[in-house]
Amino acid sequence: MTATHTGHTPSAKQQWAEGLTVFAAVILMLAGILDIFRGIMGIAEDDVFVTTRNYVFEFDLTAWGWIHLILGAVAVIVSMGLFQGAMWARVAGVAIAGLIVIANFLSLPYYPVWSVVMIAFSGFVIWALCVSRSGTGTGTGTGETFDRSPRNA
Repeated sequence: MTATHTGHTPSAKQQWAEGLTVFAAVILMLAGILDIFRGIMGIAEDDVFVTTRNYVFEFDLTAWGWIHLILGAVAVIVSMGLFQGAMWARVAGVAIAGLIVIANFLSLPYYPVWSVVMIAFSGFVIWALCVSRSGTGTGTGTGETFDRSPRNA
C-alpha cells in the first residue's frame, strides 16, 4: 500500500479563489500602507486634514493618527499572512478591513474623498475574502491534491 502523489490541474473555481485571495492581499496591503501614511500625517498634525465644527464624532487629530497608524500596521501584517494562504489571515483580514471601514466612516468630514476610497478598498477586501474558498479540498492551498487511497496495480 503505497501512497501515490498525483498532481492535478487546479479547476477554474480554485484559480478564481486563489486570484481573489491574492487580490484581497494586495488591496489590504495598499490600504494598510496608505493608512500608515495617513496616521503619520495625523500624528504630525499636518494641515492636510480639514477641521469640521459640530461633528458628532469629534476626535483629537493625534489620537486619530495613532488609530490609523495601528490599523495600517496590522493590515500590512495580515496581508502578508494572506500571501501565505493562512486561514487566520483570512479571518483577521475581514475583521481588520471592517475596522478600517468604521474608522474611515468616522473620519468622513475630515478627509471625505480619501475616506470613501479607503471604504471602497476595504469593501473589496471583505468581498474577496468572503467569496473565495481558497485552500478547501486541497492539500497545500496551491491546487495540488494528494491521493492517499490504496490502488491495485
